[in-house]
Parts: sequence; C-alpha cells; structure tokens
Amino acid sequence: MDRVGSVAGRRASSAGRPGPDAARLEDLRTRLLGRLPTWDSRRERLLGWWGPLTFAVLGGILRFWRLDRPHQLVFDETYYVKQGVSMLQYGTEMRWKGEGDVVDPLFTAGTLDVFRSTEGDMVVHPPVGKWVIAFGEWIFGSTSSWGWRFSVALLGTISIVMIGRIARRLFASSFLGTAAAFLTAFEGHHFVHSRTALLDIVLMFFVLAAFGALLLDRDWSRERLARVVASAPAGTRWRLGPMLWWRPWRLVAALMLGLATGTKWSGLYVFAAFGLMTLFWDIGARRTVGVRHWMAGGVLKDGVLAGVSMTLVVLATYLASFVGWFRSDVSYGRHWAADNPGQGVTWLPESLRSLLHYHHEILTFHNGLTSPHTYESNPWSWMVQSRPTSFFYESKGAGDIGCEVEKCSKAITSLGSISIWWVATAALLVLVVAWAMRRDWRAGAILAGFVGGWFPWFFIQHRTIFTFYTISFEPFVVLAVAYLLAMLVPPAGASERRRQVGYALIGAYALLVLANFAFYWPVWTAQVIPYEHWQWRMWFPSWV
Repeated sequence: MDRVGSVAGRRASSAGRPGPDAARLEDLRTRLLGRLPTWDSRRERLLGWWGPLTFAVLGGILRFWRLDRPHQLVFDETYYVKQGVSMLQYGTEMRWKGEGDVVDPLFTAGTLDVFRSTEGDMVVHPPVGKWVIAFGEWIFGSTSSWGWRFSVALLGTISIVMIGRIARRLFASSFLGTAAAFLTAFEGHHFVHSRTALLDIVLMFFVLAAFGALLLDRDWSRERLARVVASAPAGTRWRLGPMLWWRPWRLVAALMLGLATGTKWSGLYVFAAFGLMTLFWDIGARRTVGVRHWMAGGVLKDGVLAGVSMTLVVLATYLASFVGWFRSDVSYGRHWAADNPGQGVTWLPESLRSLLHYHHEILTFHNGLTSPHTYESNPWSWMVQSRPTSFFYESKGAGDIGCEVEKCSKAITSLGSISIWWVATAALLVLVVAWAMRRDWRAGAILAGFVGGWFPWFFIQHRTIFTFYTISFEPFVVLAVAYLLAMLVPPAGASERRRQVGYALIGAYALLVLANFAFYWPVWTAQVIPYEHWQWRMWFPSWV
C-alpha cells in the first residue's frame, strides 16, 4: 500500500471507501487551490465572461475591417496562402510553375493554375497551419484575399477571449481577466498577425490553448487530490501519495501541443517547457497535502504517466496532420524508401521511413538557414522590439490613390505595442524574483511561456531569425503586464486613497495603450500616409 494507517482505519476502508471529511476537505482545497474565480459572486462571474467577450468583439471588428486589403501576398503569405490552396486541390503542397515573382501576380489576379500537378514541393513546416489557412479559402474562395486571412483573423479574435479567461483563472480576478483581454485586443503585434496569413499566430493559438488546458488540469487534479486525501482514514501517512489516473485536460493540452508542433516545430520547445511546468505543479501539490516523499511521488506517480501519455498524444496528432502527404502519390519524398531500399531506418514501414527522411531534410534546411536578411534580428533584442519585421511597403507619389503630397508610404510593420512590450520587459525581472523568492506559481507559469517560446532561440542564433517569431509567446507578454497590474489593484479593505491611486494608474496606462494603438494604426493596416508621417512612427534607425 502507498499509505500507512491504523488497523481500524484499514478495516474501515476495506468495508467501503468513506466520504471526505468536510472540514478537512475545505482546508485542503484552500491550500491547494487558493481562491478560485468559480467561488465568486454572480456579478463577478458575469464580468468574467462579458469583459473578455466585449473586447473580443471590439478586437474582432478591428481585425476583420478591410481584411482583404491589400489584395496582395504580404511577406510570407507568398508561401502559406498558395500552399493552403494546394492543400485544398491536392491534399499536399505542390511545386509552383516558376518563382514567386512570376507566380504571385498571376495568383493574385485570380489564376489558380500555378502548381505542377505531378511534382510535390519540399516545404519546411508541417501541414496544420496551412490547413487552417485553407479553411478560410475553402469558405470564401481561393482567389479572395478575405478568404486568405479569414482563419488567422478568427483565431486572433478567439484568442482575446481565451487570454481573458486564462488571466481570470490565473489571478482569480475578473477585472484582471478583462484587463488582459483589453491588452490583447489593442496589442500591435497580435493585431498585425491576426490580419496576415502566416503560421505563427496559428502556433500561438494552440500554445495558448494548451496552457489554458493545463491550468484547468491543475485545478481539476488538485480538487480530486484533496477529495482522495480527505477521504482517507484519520492518521493516514502517505508515502508517495495517491495515483490520479484520469487527467482529461492534460490530454487536451497534449492534443493542442501536437497541433502546435504540426504547425511549426518550435511547438516542441513549448511541449518540453509546459511538461516541466505541470510536473512542478504536481510535485508541489503532493508536498502541500503532506506526502512524505513528495518529490519521488510527483515524478513516479504523475511525471511518468504524464510523459508517456502526453508524448503519445502529441506524436499521434503530429503524424495525423500528414494524412494528406501519406495519401498522395506525388507528395515530396513520398516514395523515397521504395527508391532507396536498405537505407534509413529499415525496420519502419516504407511510408514512415520516407517521412523520417523528409524530416531529416527539413532539419538540415533549418540548421543551414544562415543567409543574411535585411530584417533579421537577435533574440536578445526581441522584447524591446529593436528590429521589427517589415511585412509590406510601397512608396506612393502625388496622383496615386490616397496620396495628396509629393511622397507617401503604404506599409505593414509587425511592431509590437511598445506600451505593452517595454512594460513586459521590466515585468520579467519581477516575475523571476516572485517565482524564486516567493514561490509564486503564477509567476512561474508565465515564465514557462517565455521559456518555451523565447529561450530556445538563444541556442540557434547562427540561424536567420526574426522578431515576428515573438507572436508565439505574445500571450505571456500580456500576462506579464497583467501581473504588474495585479500589484496596483487595491486589496480588500484598502483605504479610499489607495483605491483611487491604484485604479487611476491602471486607467492612465489603459489610455496610453489606446493612444499607442491609434498612433501606429496606419502602419499596421497599410494606410496611405505622407512619407513624413511614416517617419514619425519609425522612432529608431533599426525600425526602418
């Protein structure tokens, strides 16, 4: 047995499992869960939904407004929009009939016959994100620039609600949940990606969904742990603690991480970071309820099962995303194993051996991607947005539509709101101190997002990398700012002066975020503005 109790206690439990002791259960729940938002008043629960939903509606209107402009392939849309169309037509990515500068004008003019029907293309990202983009193209048509960007705009809008609800659960505050939704709705980096058909916001969406599922798993499993421990006979001493076999939200998180990895391989880094995060939560829970060997119990009774079950779900989800590649006879490298007998991992079926070789080629490409690029940047500078990526730029002159001066600019720059990113940069130090010195699990959870989304890039700085990759951990930037705002929220019983100062500072900051959004709106939405006005918004030489 995993627990040691009195003979009478063992006899009682053999006669039937007793119900939990109410007082002990309440004490354990409080110690394990703290103050859950579900315990709040009806008014608080309504605010917890209506606040994030309100800003999702506002943010959604802004994201879908003139979504089809410009009717041009913006930045890496040249790859993913056409690959989405290829997925619909062939079930896999097909090679183009020429280079992008030849094919793109034909494609944007409505010509979809731009693929070689018998030659699959060697692409370097898995299929999930392209299927997501293809969904909008399927609904609105492959020649519609609205359809190209519909899916990312939809995911961006939904993620506003998700961040709000996640922040509410994380901070046990509907006000802070609403604040996080507000910050997301008016954050420039999130806004630009919600209007551009790239893979990175799809990655962000599934990472965020996985984080939310693990938060639910944390509360759900701790509630179960409290009930099991409270139901044990008085005097029970746990060696390793009880086994919690069924963890449905953890499997949901694994499914989301499989979809994230099936969008971009960087989802694997997040999988590793979140896996450690949830293990630390389980170890802490066992320690809280008085398990004698809480570290070993957490590793053996939670960690092993979590590692095996989540890895299997992630792997199965990832492989399932290649169903189109498996089914097609013209997918790139589909018949490599048949053409190269005796090579590779020979004990695998030919289809999996071919896929594994294809992945080896992708890995070789990623490791060798060192060609200089005008907008490449170093991860050390990402948080302060020192080198934002220009997605689109056109010079306009007098007489061009919308230009009434000698020289105008029409641009889309993936620049994060400095009113949010610069504050989040300062918040990182606060989070590290709070986690290291006070063992604040909320700070550790937010830091896990940074560890999975940002930290790994420091080990591959030889590669050509860009600031726009930061969208994958943008929700944790917002949560970092929300953590600071939580310190300004007046505690219960605070004086009237403290309440006035706290809410005045929060309100002033919200106005600053709105002003930042309004100021940069033209260079986030390809508005034609005088060249001088564009220069006003390029504060540093590295932004040009």
